Amino acid sequence: MIDSQAVLFLIFSLNGIIIGLIFDFFRILRKSFKTSNFVTYIEDILFWIFTGISIIYFMYNFSNGSIRLYIFLGLILGFFLYILTISKYIINFFVFIIRILKNVVNKIFNIVYIPIKFIKSFICSKFIKHFYILFLKLPQIFSKYINKKSQKMSKK
Repeated sequence: MIDSQAVLFLIFSLNGIIIGLIFDFFRILRKSFKTSNFVTYIEDILFWIFTGISIIYFMYNFSNGSIRLYIFLGLILGFFLYILTISKYIINFFVFIIRILKNVVNKIFNIVYIPIKFIKSFICSKFIKHFYILFLKLPQIFSKYINKKSQKMSKK
């Protein structure tokens, strides 16, 4: 009985570490991307959903659904052990990787955007020139022509 309780304590300590990893995942997202309060609320709800599912899964599969004090002590110990030891390093590592990826994506976007910007400006300049002639100048010319014709007709 004591052996199985010690094993369960270690298993739920591992579950506490997994919960710490889930917690850090959302902390990494918040440090890497600016989010609104609404998105933060959604992230918090998702964290608690994943945490609840994880705890229920572990309880159902490893302790046959029984709830004991040492299970919660294992969860708390695993979580705080993770947070106090390696959490900071994992967060810094992944934030660094995400920043590098964001910079690479921005550079690729800027390289791809240069020809697109050139084509866009070329097309827009031609379109605007033709638009100006077709819709602004042509009616003026046509109006002058009609006025001249009507003046000649009124003189006759």
